[in-house]
Amino acid sequence: MATANEIEFRAAHVDAGPGGELAQAMREEIAELYDGLELDGPSMPRAGAAELSPPGGAFVVGRRDGVPVCCGGLKRLSEGTCEIKKMYVVPAARGQGVARTLLHELERTARELGYDVARLDTGPKQLHAQALYADEGYEAVEDFNGNPVAVFWGEKRLGEGPG
Repeated sequence: MATANEIEFRAAHVDAGPGGELAQAMREEIAELYDGLELDGPSMPRAGAAELSPPGGAFVVGRRDGVPVCCGGLKRLSEGTCEIKKMYVVPAARGQGVARTLLHELERTARELGYDVARLDTGPKQLHAQALYADEGYEAVEDFNGNPVAVFWGEKRLGEGPG
C-alpha cells in the first residue's frame, strides 16, 4: 500500500470529473452527518467553481496509485487571506495521514497563490478534523464566514515549509 507521502496532486474542477465526484461524496457525507442541513441554503458559505478556481482560488485532487483518494480547495477571502474548503478523504484512505498530506498541499498552493494566512472551519461532528487543524497550528478565531454548522474557525499564518 502506498503511503500518504506517495500522493500525487493535480489541479482539478470541483464540479466535473474526479474532483466533482469527490466533492459530491463529501456533500453526501455532510448531509448524512448533519441531517436537515440545507447545503445550498442562503446562509451557507459559497464554495463552488467560481470560488475554487483561478485566479484567487484552486481545487486539487490527490491520487494514490492513480486512484483519486482526496480533494480540497482554496477560496479567496481578502488580500492575503484564503479559506480552505471541501477537504475530503475517501473512507478507505482515512487514518493513513492522507488528510494531513492534503492540508500541507493546500497550504503550499495557498503560499504559491500569494496568501499569507489560511482560514478554515469545521462542525461539531468532525472532531478528528478539528484535532488535525489544531495539531497543524490553526488557532481558534471568531466566526469569519457565517457557517451555521461550524463550531470551530481556525487561522494559520503560512510561513515557509511543508505545511
